[in-house]
Amino acid sequence: MVNIRTLEKVRTPDPGEADAEMQEFFRRFFGVPMPNIPRQAPRPNGRPQPEEQPRGVGSGFILSADGYVMTNAHVVDGADEVVVTLPDKREFKARIVGADKRSDVAVVKIEASGLPAVKIGDVSRLKVGEWVLAIGSPFGLENTVTAGIVSAKQRDTGDYLPFIQTDVAINPGNSGGPLINMRGEVVGINSQIYSRSGGFMGISFAIPIDEAMRVSDQLRASGHVTRGRIGVQIDQVSKDVAEAAGLPKPQGALVRAVEAGSPADKAGIEAGDIILRFDGRAIERASDLPRLVGATKPGTRSSVTVFRRGANKELTVVVAELEPDKPAAKKGPAKTEKPKSGAVLQSLGLSLSDLTDAQRKELKLKGGVRVDAATDAAARAGLREGDVILQVGNTEVASVAEFEAVLAKHDKSKPLSVLFRRGEWAQYALIRPAR
Repeated sequence: MVNIRTLEKVRTPDPGEADAEMQEFFRRFFGVPMPNIPRQAPRPNGRPQPEEQPRGVGSGFILSADGYVMTNAHVVDGADEVVVTLPDKREFKARIVGADKRSDVAVVKIEASGLPAVKIGDVSRLKVGEWVLAIGSPFGLENTVTAGIVSAKQRDTGDYLPFIQTDVAINPGNSGGPLINMRGEVVGINSQIYSRSGGFMGISFAIPIDEAMRVSDQLRASGHVTRGRIGVQIDQVSKDVAEAAGLPKPQGALVRAVEAGSPADKAGIEAGDIILRFDGRAIERASDLPRLVGATKPGTRSSVTVFRRGANKELTVVVAELEPDKPAAKKGPAKTEKPKSGAVLQSLGLSLSDLTDAQRKELKLKGGVRVDAATDAAARAGLREGDVILQVGNTEVASVAEFEAVLAKHDKSKPLSVLFRRGEWAQYALIRPAR
């Protein structure tokens, strides 16, 4: 384990600048000139010099004898200088080889040789309840060891990687340190804590070392990480969504939107599809998909199994490269025209109308009916004015007449499943009859 200190260069204001600011302050608030206060002696060359100030403290561990060190990306983010201190108290200035914010993994390099490298463990052999150790520098206290057990594996916290959850005491400064099993092997990088106070509360998270090593290999090779993308916006498949779509159990990733011109669009993936498999691997929960796609080399032709209108469909997608994060462009609400026709479906609490050709063109839809009002059962299902219903049960609808034809054959005692679009997003809903 090594200690990592980061420094940043802070520019000290020039005395002349400070004097000008104070002169303005006295003039505006007191109406008098600033008192004559002796000024500090000018610096050499008369210009302010940047000063290095401590920025943060973290931990890391040696990957190889020639000086590669792994830590968290957030430990070195924004640092002007990184200092690595070894257990024998030797200090080295480190060069940041690369940092990947999505996985929170970074690699730095120090100019040294013959260093003791860690032994990498097999995360697949790690079991819940197994004892593990964390070594780090909490609050700057070097070489601190804490112990606990593995509380859960594959913990989804909304980040790019699944985490190892433990009850090992982790505090500020532990970030980037190794999580070690009882065989002395590194199985994770201590990365996050769950806390309401800023201190340890019995829950901590570590990045699995196999995922971290894949990232570090790319960082060492090119300084950055290349990931795949297919261009879909996804959501979890809840119990209600599974029931509405006709899936036996909640699984897969619900496609809520498909980016125009993206690999998914070219492959024929549609909003409302549920992706069940990618490259032959099952998607148990939505977060599995971006991890599998991200680990796929851009340009790869991958098979995708989607569940659409009650049946599985096999598609092939060519994975593209994921670009750096960009702020999403905000879109205003779609303009709507006065509907040409209307119908009130009292049993569902729906008022529907056909889409005009202009509305279809603007929304880029082939069919669907517009919701003009939603009350009672429809409102309880989450529908509201402006939504566009694309599918009823497993049948696509392009008009109110088609909607009513499907409804006429539906068992009124059972919930009615609909796929609807709101803005750019597609979602399933179950309209349950009143009891």
